[in-house]
Amino acid sequence: MADTNHVKKVAIVGVNGTVGKYITKALLSGGKHEVTAVTRGDAEIPKGVKVAKVSYDDPASLTKALEGQDVLIITMGTRAPKDTQQKLVEAAAAANVAFVFPNAWGIESSYGALGTDTLLGPPAIAAMRRAEELGKSAWIMMNTGYWYSHSLATSSAHGFDLNNKTVTFYDEGTTKINNITWEKTGDAVRNLLSLPIEPEGGNGPTLSDYRNKQVYISGWLLSQKDIFQHVLRVSGTMESDWTIKYEPAAQRYEEAKKRLFSGDRSAYNQMLYARTYYNNGDGNFETRHVLENEKLGLAPETPESLDEQTKLAFELAASGYKY
Repeated sequence: MADTNHVKKVAIVGVNGTVGKYITKALLSGGKHEVTAVTRGDAEIPKGVKVAKVSYDDPASLTKALEGQDVLIITMGTRAPKDTQQKLVEAAAAANVAFVFPNAWGIESSYGALGTDTLLGPPAIAAMRRAEELGKSAWIMMNTGYWYSHSLATSSAHGFDLNNKTVTFYDEGTTKINNITWEKTGDAVRNLLSLPIEPEGGNGPTLSDYRNKQVYISGWLLSQKDIFQHVLRVSGTMESDWTIKYEPAAQRYEEAKKRLFSGDRSAYNQMLYARTYYNNGDGNFETRHVLENEKLGLAPETPESLDEQTKLAFELAASGYKY
């Protein structure tokens, strides 16, 4: 007898992307879901993943690709065409996909001026509203904080140039923001999609609890100076070995914004992180919302796991990693 109280078929846009590949890996490892890559090209697809080729200029191809799917997960880079997400949301509705995860991974992009200033809020909110207007797919928004090792390895993000032992602290370097690992993000999605859709006689969480709602998970709440202590320990260095600078977060944000709107797209990372580090609590969503880590069965992080992720950041930086 078919199990109609659990989602099984999950379509993912961006299975090879920064976070998409970890969501895909987690779903496959759970053994409960059938994953389909929604893709335009001939990129190599992970073993065990089905493929649905589409054209974003052909709405019918998108709808066909999503027919029979229970869930659509959208992960895209910031350089994706602005109308792509809306096309996917509309196709999901046309195909009667029950749940859509909009492209809103990371900070709480729907939160006030933070979302507007980082340019992430308007498309995320538009996707949520469009799904509600169409009335076929419930949206679920994942707020996770920044991916720690990626952010630490990228000098324009958390402010650390690990290869050259330089750090730029925003303001005093004490503003705390949420961080997470790629792996925990994938595990959170898998565990959420493994919940029964409706109650099964107990009081545990259900997938329906999250219809048209935001989900908040996090690994660590950290300031730059918190991170610096782990950087020093992992690298076996002292503060005197590092070149330390201080810069107002607002000044750093405005400078990057000016560069970005003058055509320098490489300035976006600096703009994004500098704005999140404003000393007003914007980047600390766990003071505003209850974290769902425990409900979703996510193990607590430890200082040791943070050191491991710090080591990974050093390895990424040494390899020339670019986001």
